[in-house]
This record gives sequence, structure tokens and C-alpha cells, in this order.
Amino acid sequence: MQYTTLGKTGITVSRLCLGCMSYGGGPLPDWALGTRGWHVNKEDARVHFASALEAGINFFDTADVYSAGQSEQITGFYLKEMAVRDEIIVATKVHGVMGKSPNMRGLSRKHIIEGCENSLRRLQMDYVDLYQIHRWDPVTPIQETLEALDSLVRAGKVRYLGASSMAAWQLSKALYTAQENGWHRFSAMQNHYNLVYREEEREMIPLCMDQGLAVIPWSPLARGFLTGTRRRDGGSTTRADLDSFAKDMYYSEDDFQVADAVAAVAKKRGASPAQTACAWVLQAPGVTAPIIGATKPQHLKELIAAVDLKLTEEEVAALEKPYRPHKILGHAQPSPRAMHTVA
Repeated sequence: MQYTTLGKTGITVSRLCLGCMSYGGGPLPDWALGTRGWHVNKEDARVHFASALEAGINFFDTADVYSAGQSEQITGFYLKEMAVRDEIIVATKVHGVMGKSPNMRGLSRKHIIEGCENSLRRLQMDYVDLYQIHRWDPVTPIQETLEALDSLVRAGKVRYLGASSMAAWQLSKALYTAQENGWHRFSAMQNHYNLVYREEEREMIPLCMDQGLAVIPWSPLARGFLTGTRRRDGGSTTRADLDSFAKDMYYSEDDFQVADAVAAVAKKRGASPAQTACAWVLQAPGVTAPIIGATKPQHLKELIAAVDLKLTEEEVAALEKPYRPHKILGHAQPSPRAMHTVA
């Protein structure tokens, strides 16, 4: 495994982060999103955590909303059993719907503090290394959100702060608002970035590089689209058949052209398409650690090997050539009218 620092912080993380969204999927409360049918249950998740730790991964990412807290419970259970707390970096997120009450969502001070307390309980931990806002909240003033996050750091419940999936102007506003008030700033951006969605290269990633934020992309394989298992006439895996979110984001002919390029480069290198797509994200400017997820142990081991796959300039050019611009995918952009209404 290779390691690097998390942006301009002093902590060291593995070049791959294990994404724990796949773990959970059991019975859920009626307010939660239903299981999609491809999650990994607690018993089967054991080998995933064992493989990750054995390979040298020390960075783990989850969120309160994943399987209504089950992901945090499973993540905390196995890390407590298999790892030394001071040797690992654990990240979780807050924002999503966690109950029927309108106060159990968003980025109000009330929900952030309660959300953190609940996440710590589920994780069986005294602190979270990286606490991230899962999305931007257009209703709550950013000053309230940032002050609440700062209070968690000062209370010792959070070590560093991060954000996920927003517009570059929103991140910039948050960074400078925190600086003006003497609050702890975001140290990382968890954004949507892969070979079929590169819009983050326009503003978000340059902003992160300029401001010293770690970039930890989610969905480096485009929810499995770049693994070579998707067909133009429909899905070919359980997840592909059930993951309507992916079908809304990818599956255009332009996207399939990129997938074809990945398959071609992979074949020449004797690597898998998944390894090739992950290796591209690893070499992209500004990227700290892509967040990898898997539902099968062999797929996880395959992705871990991508760290050692070094692409040539010619291969990178071939992978990037078919790309065509996309609309914003992965987060909602409020319209000026909506923003005026909220204000």
C-alpha cells in the first residue's frame, strides 16, 4: 500500500479509502431508503475489513444515512475488533434523512450535534477523524453549520472536517466564512469523479488544490459502469439491474465509448477494467485517495492491486479522449429563483 497526507493536515492515509456504503441492507425503518438488494450483510462484511486492513488500508468512509445507520454499526464493530483505533482514520457524514421529523435531516446545529453523537454511538468510538457534510443545505445558514462543526472539533469529538458534492462557489464560501470567523476549515472534499464524469476538473479540483484540501472521490468506477460488466442493452449484474441511480447518471453512448476505451487499455496491460479505471483516478492531479467499494471480496482485492498499476501518458490520453461534457451529476444545484425564495 502507498500512503500520503490528507491535504495539508498532518495525518497519513492510504492511497485507497474503503467505502462502507455497501455494508448493511437489513430491515430498515419506514422512513429510510429501502434496501437495493445488493448490500453485504454483517457476517459477509468481515472478510472485506480483514482484507482491507491486511493490505494496509487505514482509511474508512461511511455515513449515518447508509442503511439507516447499519453501515456505521458494521464498520465500527469490525474496526473495533480488528484494528487499533489510533492507527486508523475513520470518516463519516451528516445531512441525510435520519427520521420522520423535519429536524432529523439537514445541517442545522441541532441535527449536526445530535447526528455526531449518534454516529459515535453506532461506531463505538469516542471521536471521528473526519466529519463531513454529505451535501449542501440551502435552508440552514452556512454560518450556523460551520460554527456547529467547529464546536465538535473543539469538544474533541471530531479531529478534522470535510465536505462532499457541492458547487465550487459553495465550498469557497464555506472556506472563507470559516476563516473569517476563526473556525476550523474543511480539510477534504469528497466529490463525484471518474472517467465518465470529469466535470470536477473545471473548478472544484483546482479550488481544492489551491486551498490545500484533500480530494477523495466517490464512485471512481462509476457505480460499476467502468468494470466491463455493463451492456448497452441493459444491466448484467444484480447491482446493475437494481441500481436505478446509476442508470440515471451514466449509460449514454458517450459513456459507453469511455468504457470501451477502458476495456481496450486494460486488455493491452493485462489488467482488469476496474483496475485500469481506478489507476486513472489515482494518477489524476489533486487526488488523495479514491473511495473504493465492493460487494465481493475478490473485487476488493482486485481494486487494491490498482495502486501498483502505473499508466503511461499514452494510456491516460487514450482513456480521456472519448470523454464528452456532462450535466451536473451527484448533487443538486439550486436555481437562482429557489435561492431567492429560501433567502
